[in-house]
Amino acid sequence: MSQIAEIANQFLTQYGLLAIFVIMMFKEIGFPVPIPADLIMLGAAASTAAGAFDGQGGILAVFVAFLIPMFIGGFFQYSLAKGPGRAFVYRVGKYIGLTETRLDKAMDTVRKGGATAVTVGLTTPGLRIATTPASGLANLSLAAYLPGLLLGSFFFLGWHFALGFLGGLLIALLSLSPIVLVGILIAVVILGIVGWRYARKRSKQRGEEISAREAFVEWTDAACPACIAIALARQRADA
Repeated sequence: MSQIAEIANQFLTQYGLLAIFVIMMFKEIGFPVPIPADLIMLGAAASTAAGAFDGQGGILAVFVAFLIPMFIGGFFQYSLAKGPGRAFVYRVGKYIGLTETRLDKAMDTVRKGGATAVTVGLTTPGLRIATTPASGLANLSLAAYLPGLLLGSFFFLGWHFALGFLGGLLIALLSLSPIVLVGILIAVVILGIVGWRYARKRSKQRGEEISAREAFVEWTDAACPACIAIALARQRADA
């Protein structure tokens, strides 16, 4: 797993925008790329603040390189779940945390809330992974799903970009050494693992059994400190 992550990291470093686009496209379509999407967003935004993408269009180009795969991937998953992949989603979903109970709950939410529910679901860590397939399974209309997909993706990407960009500016101002930067990255990853383990423990206490595989999938979906805080706050509100 670590070797795959290292290869992906080298790919990101060498190919820049193309790497971001390709990796995010694979992730959003549904391939289990073992790198948290939000850590890619934070890292890219921080690099943008440091001027790494000035020759490739700057912050707008980087933002679009994320947003397009998120939109295409979301539409692909929705179409698959709504059409020929309905049985596949139910059969395979349980292996990646999309249990029948969880999907049914998400389907009920998007049926009642329409575009607003899709927007909120795609903006909220822990709900993102279920919102798109649930929209397809619920036969939500394109008129309701597409605005929610665009707004939800935009807001989720936007607040990650804001955090990453501000963090990048702060790091640049402090002129931190590469060793310190690596230490910060490792600390963020460890915090993500610890946070999701805690979230898993709380879910068990509430009678919601979550497997290690499901916890890993959720971590790769949202592992930044802000995402962890939002997910835990949502669990506390639901308790």
